[in-house]
Amino acid sequence: MSRVSLGIIAFFGLAFILYWQAQIKRSEMDAVQIRGIERPDFVADNLRTTEFNQLGFVESRVSAEHMEHYASSDITHFTKPIYLIFPENGKAQWQLSADRGQLNKNTSKVTLENNVIIDAIDIEEPLQSLSTQAITVDLTTMIGTSQEMVYIKGKGFIIQGLGLHADLNSQKLSLLSQVEGTYEPH
Repeated sequence: MSRVSLGIIAFFGLAFILYWQAQIKRSEMDAVQIRGIERPDFVADNLRTTEFNQLGFVESRVSAEHMEHYASSDITHFTKPIYLIFPENGKAQWQLSADRGQLNKNTSKVTLENNVIIDAIDIEEPLQSLSTQAITVDLTTMIGTSQEMVYIKGKGFIIQGLGLHADLNSQKLSLLSQVEGTYEPH
């Protein structure tokens, strides 16, 4: 055989091997998708959104570094979310932030995890800041609950306790157990 014939055979042999490898990779990727790895329906970076209620009043404002929405479960995952919550009277009173968050539209619940901080917007508010590792807020009732340690700072006091039940509409909260506090008069 001549060099040209050997070159042609080598060329087609190499092309066949590369084609074969590509088909194997495609089969592996299809198998991974079939096993149930769900891909988000849409993704956003540097998200900023405002949601309105049926009367046209602002219900919530959300910003996040990254967001992934899954339509099949109607769940949205957030990285570094910041929520502004607008209770019944329509004025923003609370800013919630965390490292991670999840919104379940079916249940209207937001779950925030890791370095959760709830700050009062109004500097005259007696309760100024609340921090914990996890909290769930029902956006319909504006009830927040946590089973984690909760640390509260206010004007002249610091309180900590295990577990939380908070009504953001009526601005009432209860620490569930192991409550300790310090009061510092002005």
